[in-house]
Amino acid sequence: MLLALGLYAQKRCRGDKNTRERDLRAQGLQTVCFTWRQLQAATNNFDEAKKLGEGGFGSVFKGELSDGTIIAVKQLSAKSCQGNREFVNEIGMISGLNHPNLVKLYGCCVEKNQLLLVYEYMENNSLALALNGESAPNLDWAARQRICVGIARGLEFLHEGSMIRMVHRDIKTTNVLLDADLNAKISDFGLARLHEEEHTHISTKIAGTIGYMAPEYALYGELTEKADVFSFGVVAMEIVSGKSNTKQKGSADHVWLIKWARKLQQTGDIMDIIDPVLEGDFNRKEAERMIKVSLVCTNSSPLLRPTMSEVVQMLEGEIEITQVLSDPGLYEHNFSISKPRGTDTHGSSSTSGLTDQTETTMKSSVSSTDLYPLYPGSMILNSTVDFSSSAF
Repeated sequence: MLLALGLYAQKRCRGDKNTRERDLRAQGLQTVCFTWRQLQAATNNFDEAKKLGEGGFGSVFKGELSDGTIIAVKQLSAKSCQGNREFVNEIGMISGLNHPNLVKLYGCCVEKNQLLLVYEYMENNSLALALNGESAPNLDWAARQRICVGIARGLEFLHEGSMIRMVHRDIKTTNVLLDADLNAKISDFGLARLHEEEHTHISTKIAGTIGYMAPEYALYGELTEKADVFSFGVVAMEIVSGKSNTKQKGSADHVWLIKWARKLQQTGDIMDIIDPVLEGDFNRKEAERMIKVSLVCTNSSPLLRPTMSEVVQMLEGEIEITQVLSDPGLYEHNFSISKPRGTDTHGSSSTSGLTDQTETTMKSSVSSTDLYPLYPGSMILNSTVDFSSSAF
């Protein structure tokens, strides 16, 4: 199916105007094909007042279907091969997926030389906006815990629960959307790749967002599900701290969030990273667990990162992270966890050395978070962590 989708994308890049709705239907994709008129009416002819945001490959509009369903219409440029690739990739990856922590794809439209994707509308926009926006909703601790666990469950499903196992490749706060009840849903599958368990890693062209990319992927293009685990760790620290990993604000010590967190851990001041907006009103045990999970997930060695099913159990207190030990070898640290009897630990990642930081990366096309500005950033460098500190 994906090979056929690839050929479809190539045809569109060559300007073949005859590849329309019948081509998508021929792939056996489980998605609805909307007409141009339906989406034109839903968005009031793509009125600028309906525009939610704009990115390098197109725009996103809010719309309402004739039955009253509120939708978000993602418009990709038909002239861009990148837009074509992400269009067919996103449909192929998530058209048949259904999970409460994944944004639902309702369908698509390929008329009028347009590439349009139709999603469920998310009332509270992105997690990035919720954490840093001027008119953001109030994220109390209970909401943050629920959001973090929700993201973890969504990734667990993609990595371990779905019939089509996949690596998202671009997990970040702008690709996590929030519904009316502040439930988290992962979005933007334009960069997603299938994960084949028989292969230890996939060598691939680097694509993602600086500041969230795992070192083995950013440096060597080695892609496994553990790259998503690393990105999740960054997002978890952003949730607990209320700070962006890549937005430059405050003193130089506060720029790279994970590195700053590790320094605070070494000095026994790790709880200082908790978002001051909470004014001390948070569950200390849950906050400690979230911080520990973040630091374990951002280990420089993919083999030493947990699986997402383990992460879910850690966040919910079913697995206890007992310690993170200094490792003078190739990687800086190791960790151990206490697991319930009968639970299996596994991983299928390759290892690579961590050298200097790199900026070799490529941003994806219009994502749900092209709705909001992205911040310049750099790669994360890990430092030693010891959870035996009295800070916990």
